[in-house]
Amino acid sequence: MQQLPHIACEHCQSLQLSFMKDCSADNFVSLNEHKHCKVFKKGQDLFHEDGRPTGLYCINSGKVKLYKTGNEGKSQILDILSEGAFLGYRALIAEEMYHHSATALEDTSVCFIPKNVFLQILESNPMFAKQLLKSLCHDFGIAEDRLKNMAQKSVSERLAETLLLLAHSFKKQYDESASILIDVSLPREDIANLVGTATETVIRLLSDFKDKGVVLFEKKKIKIVDLPKLKKLAGEITYDTW
Repeated sequence: MQQLPHIACEHCQSLQLSFMKDCSADNFVSLNEHKHCKVFKKGQDLFHEDGRPTGLYCINSGKVKLYKTGNEGKSQILDILSEGAFLGYRALIAEEMYHHSATALEDTSVCFIPKNVFLQILESNPMFAKQLLKSLCHDFGIAEDRLKNMAQKSVSERLAETLLLLAHSFKKQYDESASILIDVSLPREDIANLVGTATETVIRLLSDFKDKGVVLFEKKKIKIVDLPKLKKLAGEITYDTW
């Protein structure tokens, strides 16, 4: 883990992507005085399941995978986060151990905010607290819908929905076309983990999506070339993915 030069919150490129944008001038002074900026290399863990949180992490650049480990040692990916996202605040607020682990999918720079600083901002800034609560409720709503869809949708529909969610979070739009590059390199095994199926099934379905003119592949990345068709393949979605 490498220390980074201090990044002032007011000048952070990810500020407008997070609820930290609702911090006051005094909040920023406190954050800049106490936070630590670090770089985690690809594959390096930010924190581990059942560890005790001492603060929270804000992603400045890069991507992080959240996952839980089952009884047989198999991991289940819960989410993939990028710039502006916060990690660890749910366990921090609930005064619980981490319920999952976090690993950098690529070289990732983060700012670590100590627990006492975060809680002080939460208590003193109603707008910040409101945005945090809104974010929590939104995440829980998506989690409930994904759980329902895992039980009720076909594997093909779940894969299409997963691609929509990834595109929403990691889209890189090409001006010269209507295609959308999902700007994160995920092994087929990780995609299968997100969908809740076997790796071989995801490989077969992605090939089928390609044959239907829905996606193309650029090395380890996926490009959506027909968004309306992909939405149709995903079936009903009760939360906004785009």
